[in-house]
Amino acid sequence: MLVRIDNEAYQCYRKAGEIASSIRRIVPSITKEGMKILDLCEKIEKLIFEKGGRPAFPCNIGVNEVAAHYTSPFEDDSLIPKDSIVKVDFGVEVSGYIVDTSITVSFNKELYLMVKAVDEALMEAIKFIKDGVKAREVGKVIENKIKRYGFKPIKNLTGHKIDRYKLHTGKVIPNVSEINGSKIEVGEVYAIEPFATTLDGAGVVVNGSKAYIFRFQKEKCSKEIEGLIKFIKENYSNLPFAFRWLKKSYLNKDLDKLFKEALSQKCLVSYPVLIEAKFKPVAQAEHTVIVEKNGCEILTGY
Repeated sequence: MLVRIDNEAYQCYRKAGEIASSIRRIVPSITKEGMKILDLCEKIEKLIFEKGGRPAFPCNIGVNEVAAHYTSPFEDDSLIPKDSIVKVDFGVEVSGYIVDTSITVSFNKELYLMVKAVDEALMEAIKFIKDGVKAREVGKVIENKIKRYGFKPIKNLTGHKIDRYKLHTGKVIPNVSEINGSKIEVGEVYAIEPFATTLDGAGVVVNGSKAYIFRFQKEKCSKEIEGLIKFIKENYSNLPFAFRWLKKSYLNKDLDKLFKEALSQKCLVSYPVLIEAKFKPVAQAEHTVIVEKNGCEILTGY
């Protein structure tokens, strides 16, 4: 049975979407070559709070071959390099209702067309989405548009269904045509996010050696870390968070040791940085939509 979203949830999604949209519009003007990545992360996260939302996850800044899951660690000195391509991916949460969006800023003229390819693939997919459409058909639309521009889609990154306090909920929207029998239904909320790389890229991402984003997984733990796990669950629920957030909010001289113990006991799950397998540049575009009977509403495009 098709269930439409209730009004309270819709209003929260609308508010989150308006906040995300207002920030998304200024990302190209606040992203600069030579600036600290940490400064950009913190500026976007601060704006979300100031506008009445909460970050749904740490702001991701993906430079060049880094496709996803890089957020600045505590006291990060990394800079946005000259002639780089930069993906800025952030989410807004209002009362547990989440929107997720991204935009790519290229300081490399040779990659402008790749940015255009993912932007147009995103809009083509959104035009195609409506009740009853199969996810694999959306993937085919994305793949065809990216290839038409002479680039390669990233086949192991996908869009995803979103629920309250859950950023990823099982159903996915692939970026290529694949065997995926799931159908898109009225009232569902999806983040649609085409990724592309150059033709000489692998078209897949692999896990890097580092992780800076984490999520609560289970409460059962040793007495030593009970306080930390309780704090994380109460403050971030099941949503991803950054260790640098804890460094500012959980004031305990033994935090580093306690955090490592929480990871070793699998009370937390980590998200490794995702890197294009041949170290080729990656572009990304993303909006969150609510599915309607004959189309969809773009929540992050107000």
